[in-house]
Amino acid sequence: MDIEAPPTAARYERPEGERRGLVMVHTGDGKGKSTAAFGLALRAHGRGKRVHVFQFMKVPSARFGEHRVFEQLGVPIEGLGDGFSWKSRDLDHSAELARAGWARAEAMIRAGEHFMVVLDEVMYPLRYGWLSLEQVLQALRERPPHVTVVLTGRGAPAELIELADTVTEMTLVKHHFKAGVPAQRGIED
Repeated sequence: MDIEAPPTAARYERPEGERRGLVMVHTGDGKGKSTAAFGLALRAHGRGKRVHVFQFMKVPSARFGEHRVFEQLGVPIEGLGDGFSWKSRDLDHSAELARAGWARAEAMIRAGEHFMVVLDEVMYPLRYGWLSLEQVLQALRERPPHVTVVLTGRGAPAELIELADTVTEMTLVKHHFKAGVPAQRGIED
C-alpha cells in the first residue's frame, strides 16, 4: 500500500444548482446494492423524510433483518413478489405480482408524498420482461421534482443508466460463497 498525504483543499467545487429529487441506481455483480439503498432510506428517515421501500422479489410475509429494523423505525417496507424465479412455482403469477407491485410503486412515486421511494431488486422483473422498461422510464421522467427514486439489481438497462443522476456499479472482487461459506443471517438478509 502506498501512503499518501491527506488532502488540504477540497477535491471538488461545490455545485451551485438547486436541490431536487434524484434517480439513483445501484447495479453490478457485487454485493451491497440493496444494503446501500437501505442506508439511503435510513439516512432520509433520520432527517424526518418520508420513505417507502418496495422489494420486488421478496414475499409480503418476509421477515429479514431489514424488515425487522424498518418496522421498529416506522419505515414501510413491502415485499411484492413470491421469491426469486428459481423458487417460483408459477412464473406467470410471479410476473402478475411484479406488475401489480409496479402499479403500487408507480402510483406512490407520481403522488409525490414521499421524499424517497426504493425499488429494491426491480432489475429482475425488468430483465425478465415482466415490467415495461418504457413505463418505468416514463414514470421516472414524470415524477414530481422533489421525489428521489432508488433502483437496485444486477444488469441495469443502458436506458435506465442514461436517465439516472447517480449510478453505482458494485463490482465483485471476492465473495465468501466461493470459499464455501454459506449465507448468514445478518449479512445476506
